[in-house]
Amino acid sequence: MHRILSVVHVLGKVLMAFSLAYLLPVLTSLVYQDGQLADFVRSLILTLGFGTLLWLGTRDFKREMKPRDGFLMVASTWLGVAAFSTFPLLASLDGITFTRAFFECMSGLTTTGATVLSGLDNLPQSINLWRHELSWIGGMGIIVLAVAILPLLGVGGMQLSRAETPGPMKDSRLAPRITETAKNLWLVYFVITLACIIALKLAGMSGFDAICHAFSAMSLGGFSTHDASIGYFHSPAIEIVLTFFMLVAGMNFATHFLALRGKNLKFYRADREAVAFVKLISGSVIAIALFLWHRGTYDNFWTALRHASFNLVSIATDCGLTSTNYDAWPILAPLWMLFLSCISVSSGSTGGGIKMIRTLVLVKQSQREMLRLLHPAIVNPLKINGQVVQNNVVYSVLGFIFLYFMSILVLIFVLVGSGLDFVSSFSAIIACINNVGPGLGQVGPATSYGSLNSFQSWVCILAMLLGRLEIFSVLIIFTPAFWRK
Repeated sequence: MHRILSVVHVLGKVLMAFSLAYLLPVLTSLVYQDGQLADFVRSLILTLGFGTLLWLGTRDFKREMKPRDGFLMVASTWLGVAAFSTFPLLASLDGITFTRAFFECMSGLTTTGATVLSGLDNLPQSINLWRHELSWIGGMGIIVLAVAILPLLGVGGMQLSRAETPGPMKDSRLAPRITETAKNLWLVYFVITLACIIALKLAGMSGFDAICHAFSAMSLGGFSTHDASIGYFHSPAIEIVLTFFMLVAGMNFATHFLALRGKNLKFYRADREAVAFVKLISGSVIAIALFLWHRGTYDNFWTALRHASFNLVSIATDCGLTSTNYDAWPILAPLWMLFLSCISVSSGSTGGGIKMIRTLVLVKQSQREMLRLLHPAIVNPLKINGQVVQNNVVYSVLGFIFLYFMSILVLIFVLVGSGLDFVSSFSAIIACINNVGPGLGQVGPATSYGSLNSFQSWVCILAMLLGRLEIFSVLIIFTPAFWRK
C-alpha cells in the first residue's frame, strides 16, 4: 500500500504540472473566440485541484522511488493524464461518451493518431489544438517531461525514465544527469518543431494549421485539422515538407542533438540505425511507386512517386497523416506499409513498433545462429555500431519480440471474436500497437475508428498503451513477482 501511495503522490505532481498544458488552448480560444474558453479554464482548475489534493493527501508517503515503482508510475501517469484530458471533449462535444473521449485522448498521448471524431474541419480551434498538443506532449513522452521537472520537486527521475524506455538503448545518455538529458532532448524537439512550423507556413499552410500539423509530424501523432488529412491541401510542397520532418522524427533525437551541437552530419552516418532506416524507407518508396505505376493505379511514375513517398513514409514512421485513400491501392502496398510500421523507426525517436535497433539485433542474431550451425566452436560476438551487444540484451530483444507478436495475435482474436471483420481487426491492432493510426477496411484512411463499439474501442486503447510503453512496462505490473516484497 505504501508503494501505491508514494506513486499517487508523484502522480499528483504530474497532474499539477500537466494542468499548465491547458494554457495553450485557453489562449487559442481567446484569439479565435470559439466559445470554449470556460470549458478549458474549468478543466485547468479541475486538473490542478485534483493533482493538488493527491499531492497533499499523500505527502507523508513521499520517498525516493525504486525501479519497480517506475513501472507503476508510468502506467498510472498515462492512464491518469488521458482521463483528465477528456474534460474539454466531454464538455464541448455533443453526445460524446467517456469511452470515445478517452480513446481520442489516449490516441493523442500515445501519438497513435487514430480518431473517433468526424467533422474535424468544423471543430472549435481550441479543441483541435488540444488534440494536437496532446500528441506533441506524448511525442517525447510525458515521463521524460516529468523527469526534467520532478527533480526540482524532490523526486528522482532515473527510475521513471528507465521504466518508460525499457529497450536495448535505455542506458544511453547525452549528459551525466538524467535531468540534463531530458532537457537536451526537449530542446532539440522544440527547435525542430519550430522549424517545421515555419516551413509549413512558407509552403502555404495557415498559421493555425502549420502549428497543428507540425505537432503531428514531430510527434508522429497523425492527427489533422481536416477529415481529408493532408489530402485537403492538394499541395506537393506541403507533402515534401511533412515527409522530411516525419523522417527526422523517425530518427533518434540523441543523434539530432549531437549533430546540432557538433554542426556535423557525420553523426548520422555513424548511426547504424539511421542509415538502415533511410535505406529501407528509400528503397521501399521507389519499389512501391514502381508497383503502383505498373498496376495502373496512377497514370505516370511521378504521380505514383509523390503519393507513395508521402503515404509510405507517414505509415512507416508511425505518423499516420495521409494524402490519399491508400486502402484503394493494390493490397500489397498498404500491407507493406503496415509491415514497415513494425520495424522501421529508430530507438529514441517518437515512433512506435519494434524499432530498428531490435530489427538489426534480430537480423545479426539470425546470421550468427546460422554461422554457428556450420562452425559450432566459433566465437562470433554480435556488434552494432562497432560495439558488442551483450547476450542479455539479445535475450531481452527476443523476449520483447515474443510478447509483441503474442499481444498482436491475442488482441486480433479478441476483435474478431467481438464481430469485427478480419482485415479491420488485423490492421486496427497493428496500427494501434505501432501507434500508426489509420489501418484498413473499417478503420482505413478514408474512415475513422468511430464505427467501433465500446468494447472494441477499449481493446484498441489497450493496444495503444502496450505499444507506447513497449509492452514490458505494462505487462510486468500484472506479474506476481512485481508485488512481492
